[in-house]
Amino acid sequence: MEHAKPLPSYLVQRYHGWKATSYAQNESWYRHLGAEGQHPRAMIISCCDSRVHVTSIFGADQGEFFIHRNIANFVPPYKPDGNQHGTSAAVEYAVTALKVAHLVVLGHSQCGGVQGCIDMCKGDAPQLESKESFVGRWMDVLRPGYEAVADVAEGPEQARALEKQSILVSLGNLMTFPFVKDRVASGDLSLHGLWHNIGEGGLEAYDPKTGEFAQV
Repeated sequence: MEHAKPLPSYLVQRYHGWKATSYAQNESWYRHLGAEGQHPRAMIISCCDSRVHVTSIFGADQGEFFIHRNIANFVPPYKPDGNQHGTSAAVEYAVTALKVAHLVVLGHSQCGGVQGCIDMCKGDAPQLESKESFVGRWMDVLRPGYEAVADVAEGPEQARALEKQSILVSLGNLMTFPFVKDRVASGDLSLHGLWHNIGEGGLEAYDPKTGEFAQV
């Protein structure tokens, strides 16, 4: 592949720093992970946003979480059409092969993907309406959620409401997967919705009893 380039020097330096410190201090644990494979207790579906750092939020060790990241932490509906579905494949593997006990959808504040959905639904982002836009077609997953917050005052309040709707839409879509629905029904899998306030370090969890998100 002629277009591939050498790794930037700052990443090389960081790697050597990690190898000499974190790896060296926990070498036996890394060797255990390499030999025994992964056995995570939870899958976390989070946004690609560089400010969302799942392992830092929960203080997790290597091998503890099976993490899948995509634009705006969406889970699309179950659609076994023979095409390529990255998020659906990750969910299938986590639930049927790894048999995780918890499946967490983690949304966050100031999500660019959610704001893009708002702009598209309002007609302010014609580039996202194009069938060639991968981002736009991915944002279609959240259109039902936008309808639920369309009456909320435009601006930060509406964006935050839709960020939380994105979590609920994804949780609802997870239950369209037969293997998810079956394990939830048997009590072997639990679903969780979380929203992270980046600037304040807050974490809110969805409570199905109240239908609201509350601080953890």
